Amino acid sequence: MKNENLARIARECDVFLLDMDGTVYLGERPIGDMQNTLQKMRGAGKSIVYLTNNSSKSAEEYIRKLDRLHFWDERDSVYTSGMAAAEYLKETHAGKRVYLVGTEALREEFLRAGIALCEESPDVCVLAYDTALTFEKIRKCNEFLVKGAFYVATHPDAVCPADGVSWPDVGSFLKLFETSCKRLPDVICGKPYTVMGDCVRRKLSAPKERIVMVGDRLNTDIRFGVNNGFRTLLVLSGEATAEQAETSCDRAEAVAESLNEIAEYL
Repeated sequence: MKNENLARIARECDVFLLDMDGTVYLGERPIGDMQNTLQKMRGAGKSIVYLTNNSSKSAEEYIRKLDRLHFWDERDSVYTSGMAAAEYLKETHAGKRVYLVGTEALREEFLRAGIALCEESPDVCVLAYDTALTFEKIRKCNEFLVKGAFYVATHPDAVCPADGVSWPDVGSFLKLFETSCKRLPDVICGKPYTVMGDCVRRKLSAPKERIVMVGDRLNTDIRFGVNNGFRTLLVLSGEATAEQAETSCDRAEAVAESLNEIAEYL
């Protein structure tokens, strides 16, 4: 039976913002015949932007993985919540001193963007996904927040699925600082918020109604699309179920078992 909503997305959208894990791959495994689906999308003139809330890795690291899976094409691009945070700081806190809780890859991203990183007396604290987190980093961030530093988080995800278990992600540490110093972030940059959407829009030439967010999570991917005025496509190849797609307050314009379904409408 024809999926009319999916057909409309395929016909009317020029830019596809793709979540990665759960949408185009699961861990190290491609979802179905994704390589051919992506090639067919490009052949139909569709632009592909890979979006991720994971701020622990650089765009280059994601490109290497996508290339290893034979998904990458030089016409594509990758955008992370860490990149959105760096762009936000450049625009709104230019010249300010920034304390970063994050990986070395994100630190390098910030330095390339010209952000003045420091270890004492910052104007801004940025909380990102840090795989080398220490108590000293937590203590210092807590102290700076108590003293009134502007508070930025890269993304709100509470956990990061890894090797069959859930690791604490930025959202878990947001709760920690909410408890310890009664602070909530002044700004969250990643999905489902608009900072990342605004950053991506500035890099694209398409109007909002020609952009579609594709993902497997209702409360991040689909809500991100709605919050930014983009079209939305939920795929059931990752986290969300068909029942949740029907009952959630975050409703997608179109639902498909996987992104591979779109190939027949291109």
